[in-house]
Amino acid sequence: MQEQRNHGMREEVSLTVDESVERSELFGSMDRNLRGIEEKCHVMIIQRDNQLLIRGDRAKEAAGIIKEMSDVLRRGEKLDQQKIGYIMDLNREGISYGEQNVSKDIICFTHEGRPLRPKTVGQRKYVEAIREKDIVFGIGPAGTGKTYIAVAMAVNAFKNREVQRIILARPAVEAGERLGFLPGDLQEKVDPYLRPLYDALYDVLGRETALRLKEKEIIEVVPLAYMRGRTLDNSFIILDEAQNTTPEQMKMFLTRMGFDSKVVVTGDITQIDLPRDKRSGLVEAEKVLRDVEEISFCRLRDVDVVRHQLVKKVISAYEAWEKKNPPQKD
Repeated sequence: MQEQRNHGMREEVSLTVDESVERSELFGSMDRNLRGIEEKCHVMIIQRDNQLLIRGDRAKEAAGIIKEMSDVLRRGEKLDQQKIGYIMDLNREGISYGEQNVSKDIICFTHEGRPLRPKTVGQRKYVEAIREKDIVFGIGPAGTGKTYIAVAMAVNAFKNREVQRIILARPAVEAGERLGFLPGDLQEKVDPYLRPLYDALYDVLGRETALRLKEKEIIEVVPLAYMRGRTLDNSFIILDEAQNTTPEQMKMFLTRMGFDSKVVVTGDITQIDLPRDKRSGLVEAEKVLRDVEEISFCRLRDVDVVRHQLVKKVISAYEAWEKKNPPQKD
């Protein structure tokens, strides 16, 4: 129940918290969640049992956020700081978190039986695109789940016998794709560059299962350079860190696709490590392929970041700085 009154130009909203909602979860430890809303909306929240009085120019907005949080708890979902921050971000854009049905879809279950779900609207659209299209580009900043979701979708496709193997590739750009000077055998040379892909695999499949499938060559984790000359049928193929490919490498990778295969390309075009005289294959691919109907380009944004809230602030700060201080051309 919500009641709104106006005192001059200042809003005042009275809100009754449903008795079915655990107030300690809604308000947070030592009312941490309420204090966060006060800071975000510049309002004052007065609490008396299950009654909240919200005062300020954005009291209605704050009440809407609290109602969305209550609905999350009523649906049996966990309410954490990432989700609260995301509800606030959507609210500012006039979007209801609940109406997006973000967390109703299960991608797959981890080896521990934990369901993996999209956490943001952008992630949900990314998952839908991977299901519907044979080639999908997931482009966005760090922490938006581009790679993790792609790996989870690949594992799910394998478990459902939609594909016979999973191929994970990454450009070893830091070594210029010339790994011979590094110590150790081939696997020891490339593992540091492929570690993020292994981490996602281990989390979804479990380390033992992932290693066993790797030994049987059902799962391959390889540098991009080792994809040349291959044709991959019945495979789920992922190219990670694609912003660090050249246009020639991107074309080579995309043309490896065989029958009954699916390709997902992920990358962050704000973190290109190529030499300045080299064009990014990911940037060029979006220009070349954007009109191909069977290919989907999914843009994830800073609001889709599912890491620590500071990651989102770091990304936003860098974007603002780069707009004011564009790189100088040589």
